[in-house]
Amino acid sequence: MKVAYFVNQYPKVSHTFIRREIAALERQGVSVDRFALRGWDAEVKGAEDLAERARTRHVLALGTERLLANALRVVLRHPAGAWKALQCAWRNARQAERPWPYHLMYWVEACTLLLWLKESGASHVHAHFGTNSTEVVMLAHLMGGPRYSFTVHGPEEFDKPQFLHLRRKVEHAAFVVAISSYGRSQLWRWLPAAEWRKVQVVHCALEPAFFAPADVLAPSNAPRLLNIGRLCAQKGQLLLIEAAAQLAREGLQFELVLAGDGEMREPIEAAVRRHGLQQMVRITGWISSDTVREELLAARALVLPSFAEGLPVVVMEAMAVGRPVICTRIAGIPELVREGGDGWLVPPGSLADLAQAMRACLEASPATLARMGLSARERVALRHDADVEAGKLKLLFQGRHDAAV
Repeated sequence: MKVAYFVNQYPKVSHTFIRREIAALERQGVSVDRFALRGWDAEVKGAEDLAERARTRHVLALGTERLLANALRVVLRHPAGAWKALQCAWRNARQAERPWPYHLMYWVEACTLLLWLKESGASHVHAHFGTNSTEVVMLAHLMGGPRYSFTVHGPEEFDKPQFLHLRRKVEHAAFVVAISSYGRSQLWRWLPAAEWRKVQVVHCALEPAFFAPADVLAPSNAPRLLNIGRLCAQKGQLLLIEAAAQLAREGLQFELVLAGDGEMREPIEAAVRRHGLQQMVRITGWISSDTVREELLAARALVLPSFAEGLPVVVMEAMAVGRPVICTRIAGIPELVREGGDGWLVPPGSLADLAQAMRACLEASPATLARMGLSARERVALRHDADVEAGKLKLLFQGRHDAAV
């Protein structure tokens, strides 16, 4: 069986879960061609992402002249399909976050993708994120390309489903994947009941090699907490700095590591300076997946005070190496993390509760951390095994809508 994957940017430091999903499918005998809009010149970390970049064809790397030439070829070969897709792009632009020229460009990009899909012989194409990548795949399908599906992660898709025309994308899709029951429920909100059967739950997952052996799990003795992710408003790192400042004023000694980068880095660094936390807070920038694992093993716990989420892969990664987590009780997180068993769940936006959970973690005994770490590892192994989840996807690609649970 041959399928294609299409992503807005691939590879990408924050998209390791896509790489793992593809690798698990290939272990099950599925041939996967990788296509993306961009990413051929983006900075990546680690040998695995470098190898993925070499395997991926990038649409926008062709340049404007070749893209327009490909669009002309599609119009001449598939005039009816090209016109149908152009009409769909126009409808998408009528109530959208981006104006008509962007949707016209998606149509142009879809022409190149269509030619590549026909060349590859893929019988199905799968996109990640219900944004522009799925629009391009949908337009290629309307031009005569193969059936398609897409994975919705949230929270962006749930913030503006009407502007992203999620209902239309689901209407034309063979199926759509939600990464949690919560995500499925948010899709159901915007779909007629007749379309609910298309929404299947397939978790993001970890390959077996990422898990720390259960017989050698040991908590870190260092008073260190780790935050991993893009430095952005929805991840709540400014609140995290406020909580750290409160604990520091109370005389608690600890280190807080922020692994990631993004548009909020400057305000976060300013908050660190304002509270005099330069000796307690370290920002690493983007790091490779191997370094993520090393940072997790060196930390006592992962802390993720997000205001909006889907179901963060970093939570799974922390639990897989025996680290409890401190997370907000939102979206799909409570489906995985059990309060008191695998970590601490706090109300989003509550400074007092976040600081209290961080203190509880920093003051927890090694025996408590070891118990929680082992529980966390067993929990994520049960629910987020890459080969199990890839098996569900494989059946869905084959037309089995009863494959996922």
